[in-house]
Amino acid sequence: MKAALYEGNQTFRIQSVDPVTPGPDEIRLNVAYVGICGTDTHIYHGAMDARVKPPQVIGHEMSGTVAELGSNVEGFAIGDPVVVRPLDNRAETAADRGHSHICRDLKFIGIDSPGAFQNSWTVPAFAVHKAPQGVDLQLAALTEPLAVACHDVRLGEVQSGELAVVIGGGPIGMLVAMVARAAGARVILSEVNQNRLSFARELGFEAVSPIETDLAELCRERSDGAGADIVFEVSGAKAAAASMTDVLAIRGRIVVVAIYPQPVELNLFQFFWKELKLCGARVYEPEDYEQALQLIAEKALPLDKMITRVEPLDQIQAAFENLDSSPNAMKILIDCQS
Repeated sequence: MKAALYEGNQTFRIQSVDPVTPGPDEIRLNVAYVGICGTDTHIYHGAMDARVKPPQVIGHEMSGTVAELGSNVEGFAIGDPVVVRPLDNRAETAADRGHSHICRDLKFIGIDSPGAFQNSWTVPAFAVHKAPQGVDLQLAALTEPLAVACHDVRLGEVQSGELAVVIGGGPIGMLVAMVARAAGARVILSEVNQNRLSFARELGFEAVSPIETDLAELCRERSDGAGADIVFEVSGAKAAAASMTDVLAIRGRIVVVAIYPQPVELNLFQFFWKELKLCGARVYEPEDYEQALQLIAEKALPLDKMITRVEPLDQIQAAFENLDSSPNAMKILIDCQS
């Protein structure tokens, strides 16, 4: 079979390898499609070489079918459509308080161990979720990022009729906006990139640039002077973190989705004055995967519009180069069986 090995220095090499026979508690999958995500591009730029240890196959936003079952695996059949929730929590301890998805020694499959950019992928059975029969495997490849959005909206306790602001219109921000709208929220998306603004408007969102529009004033206009009920900070921009409290109503809520590697300034007076709440949201739990798969099966969201294009596995180098030079793309999928 073929596998795409990340070798460091922004380079992938296609290599013939043998499929890995599954152990007793593992499943071997025929990989259909794999999405390129922000973490993959960080790896491509060499930012995670110490963790990835090239040469290694990476990738984790996948869909596929069951090819071979380990001797202890039950509940799956050959040919079942599946996706992988790429979290390995086997080092979890009592100190993690049962929150296995963010346990201290969590390993990420596709980063800390081989990933999905290959024809066949062997993974622990506990990481595999059945997808609905007949599901479009291209859409199913969006399950992982969609589960992120489901987790964010669930932790944000979004209620029907609330005014939600999503700051950042990249792939995750766009999915958060979709899931929040599906939960009944009225959504305003804030983004500085004009192409992403246009894309959001095509999806029916009220989308504005904070450079051109006073976001706090707009939220008050849309809420009889109160402000937004909830803000999802997905941009990772210091300016967004500094100003996100301004748009909120009394007892408003903030969900921090973006990764901030360095401390940033927050208006703590606003937290005191309005009794605001701040919540972090990291990856997902099994129930978020199940909700994402249900949304895909119901065709409840315009997910097909998120797929910018599909490239064959042997063109993965060009796909990463094109994504690097074209930040307007939403989601590029790699076809691992073409």
